Amino acid sequence: MSTEQKPLQSGFGPQTTAQEALAGRDLRGKIAIVTGGHGGIGLETTRVLSTAGANVIIGARDVKKAQDNLSAIKNVEVIHLDLADPQSIDQFAADFLKSNRALDILINNAGVANPPTIKDARGFDNQFATNHLGHFQLTVRLWDALIKSGNSRVITLSSISHMLGPIDFGDLNFTKRPYNKDISYGESKTACSLFAVELDKRGKEHGIRAFAVNPGAIITGLTRHLTDEELAAWGVRRGENGEFISPEGFKTIEQGAATSIWCAVSPLLEGKGGVYCEDCDIAVKVPADSKLYTGVRSWAIDQSAAETLWNASEDLLRITH
Repeated sequence: MSTEQKPLQSGFGPQTTAQEALAGRDLRGKIAIVTGGHGGIGLETTRVLSTAGANVIIGARDVKKAQDNLSAIKNVEVIHLDLADPQSIDQFAADFLKSNRALDILINNAGVANPPTIKDARGFDNQFATNHLGHFQLTVRLWDALIKSGNSRVITLSSISHMLGPIDFGDLNFTKRPYNKDISYGESKTACSLFAVELDKRGKEHGIRAFAVNPGAIITGLTRHLTDEELAAWGVRRGENGEFISPEGFKTIEQGAATSIWCAVSPLLEGKGGVYCEDCDIAVKVPADSKLYTGVRSWAIDQSAAETLWNASEDLLRITH
């Protein structure tokens, strides 16, 4: 039976921090992988998992930078990972599988927004390829380690930008439509949510449960390709020293990492999965035309679209699972 897309009344909310969402859980003996776990909300996610005793493996394009950022955190190791490079993904997974360890928590946290190049070397839309296809391939390659856990959770970061619309399955790489970087990003984040829906359906009999997470509005490295005018549309401005000043309603890094942690450890989610979460709870469904920057739109949790996306992803990557 599918998990209902309905809040559980977790007792947490938008201001909950990742440390608070951990709620004192002891993760000693647990193995976690966090992509992009060396910056922004990924770094805070790594820190909190480590403080709870988990061993955390970080996938990072720049290994030296990641090691420097993580130098004060215990129980971490860094493996090179470029989500836009299929060979890098396969090598990362192979290196982990060689250790013969079970994988208890996989947090697909890394991503790009408005990158300078529209297409990758394969001709795929860069945002869709990195944010969805890269994590799809990584998760499939780590399947045996996730099964070995017996009770694993896969958390994939989506975004409120899914509200921009459903995926155009007839033109995934913008070969027919004029390119629109916002629509591209929104579709990639809709894909992240649909991935969790289908992954949970396929994985639950093996003890693998999947969740999509909207971390909320936060200023992180993802904004680096936005102009001041584009940031101003979200109410963000620069201070005298060049620092970003966020409007009311934006979250801190500590708050932005909270729902990822909650999905990874909360006992309220035992036996559940395939849902879109925000503010440390399962999100409420909202109408397609809702102007709210909260809630999940139907196209991001549609089971038929989720299966279509899975099959399309296998075809694009020429892998079968």
